Amino acid sequence: MRPEDLVAIETIRRLKARYFRLLDTKRWDEWADLFTEDAVMDVTDDTGDRASGTVRGRDAIVATVSAALADARTVHHGHTPEIEIVDDAHATGTWAMEDTVDVAPPGEPPRGIHGTGWYHEEYRCEDGTWRIAAMHLERLRVDPLGPAGAW
Repeated sequence: MRPEDLVAIETIRRLKARYFRLLDTKRWDEWADLFTEDAVMDVTDDTGDRASGTVRGRDAIVATVSAALADARTVHHGHTPEIEIVDDAHATGTWAMEDTVDVAPPGEPPRGIHGTGWYHEEYRCEDGTWRIAAMHLERLRVDPLGPAGAW
């Protein structure tokens, strides 16, 4: 492994850390900058439908996710990244993930989901900046928050 590969791996780790922080704090303009313009997000495991679960393009990704989480309180974590540098401009990664999405209004009992799974990602370096080019969320488990059927 070359020293520049180690720098790229650390840069991608920080990219994903920003992804989680900016997502949970709903800083959508900054979150958008983490994706390539032509990024693809596959969250079919959340929607149950390939057509509605595949979102193409940075603007569409931000519009879809920000609308879905507008009234939710979220906590997203990524762990144990396996990042492979393909070449100077391409990399892949797999991250164990855990998230909590609570859609209950403040002051009410929690209602939503707690999930675990994997992010499978592709990254591209453009003008010296690593960004997410493709993402597939693979859900391993989803448990309801609050009473059964509340979500």
